[in-house]
Amino acid sequence: MKLKIGYQALIDNAMEAIETIPLDKAQELLSDSNAVFVDIRDVRELEREGMIPNALHAPRGMLEFWVDPDSPYYKPIFGEGKRLILYCASAWRSALATEILQKMGVPNVCHLAGGFNAWKKASLPTVEKASKPHSG
Repeated sequence: MKLKIGYQALIDNAMEAIETIPLDKAQELLSDSNAVFVDIRDVRELEREGMIPNALHAPRGMLEFWVDPDSPYYKPIFGEGKRLILYCASAWRSALATEILQKMGVPNVCHLAGGFNAWKKASLPTVEKASKPHSG
């Protein structure tokens, strides 16, 4: 079976339609209370690799549900009008997710150039994912 459009074409098309924020500008936004870094990676990636300080974990599979005020899974942080900087490991999932959020009408959304891998390679600050306390 030959796909009509492959993943790379989807990413390329998304990259043309969205804003990609460079690492240096993103680092400046770390202390901006009107900016929220949104980590869309799988929880196992966060536990293994860490994350950007104060980032909100919004798993890629739930993102559209969390941003839509009509969804039973809506998270109010997405309705506060803050600058949303999405990131994943390599900026592929975040490019696609940023494009989808734009199509949904979410304002002020962009994604991180190079993703978390580029962030770490540039020796920018990271933190360990806070683990949930075990009961029992």
